[in-house]
Amino acid sequence: MAEDKKIAGGVRAASAFVAAHGKPSRAVVENIGRAGARVVLVGADGAMGDVVLPDVETAEEVVAAVADLDAAEWDRETTEALKIGPEHRRKMARR
Repeated sequence: MAEDKKIAGGVRAASAFVAAHGKPSRAVVENIGRAGARVVLVGADGAMGDVVLPDVETAEEVVAAVADLDAAEWDRETTEALKIGPEHRRKMARR
């Protein structure tokens, strides 16, 4: 039951991202060790977001469940679709 809630929460967050940033959006699933898996979202407008889930399997289920969200890899096409602005660069520099 807890897994279902995590999947539902991930689907909700990813669906909201797609609605806000355009169709189709891309999703890259990354294993982040004990913390679980990170789904990096790249919108049609180039925006980036993410959702952290308990494991890679759950993350892949979330990606499959969201309409207009395509599973992707960090290939040339995906990286070129990403538009990182100065605000994001400053935020990451502070970390």
